[in-house]
Amino acid sequence: MRSLPFTASTASSRPGQPAGLRAAALALLLALGCGAVQAQAGAAVPMGSGPGYHDPRSPFKPLQDIEGVVSWKLLSSVTVKADKSKVIPTFPSGVLALDKRTVKVQGFMMPLEPGDKQSHFLLSSVPTSCSFCVPAGPEGLVEVRSKSPVRYTLDVVTVEGQLAVLNDDPYGMFYRVTQAVPATVTTR
Repeated sequence: MRSLPFTASTASSRPGQPAGLRAAALALLLALGCGAVQAQAGAAVPMGSGPGYHDPRSPFKPLQDIEGVVSWKLLSSVTVKADKSKVIPTFPSGVLALDKRTVKVQGFMMPLEPGDKQSHFLLSSVPTSCSFCVPAGPEGLVEVRSKSPVRYTLDVVTVEGQLAVLNDDPYGMFYRVTQAVPATVTTR
């Protein structure tokens, strides 16, 4: 297995670099490292691309569509095209209609900060199967900035906040929820 050129300690100790930038850089490094490991293992689809794959051996049940919660099927319906050194997303009208609206989103929490309470984290459409891998591409992730810290859990997390549909995010994200608060949902 190839080692990464940076570690969590080097990514977080760069002077003058904002904490959010360090967290995003770390997530990117982890995704790149995992992609290299998957490529070496001969995987058909590298980790960190597409809406994510829910391993049937996972102890976690796949997410179910819930009324009033934005569906991952809708969020992952974005198409992309490569343009020189970046990827340009094309969002369907159903996704664009959600921009700047208050929505509920559910997913599996991926911390971006140390500690058991998180104010900045990612929600993934599928659970992580590797501690060092991003389980989906940008169409299977939502960056969350919460009003107050949310306790880390392996269970499904649902938050409510303002959704931003991102066309040209410097970190390659397609979705961000800000002013998020934990939300309750009713399942049938």
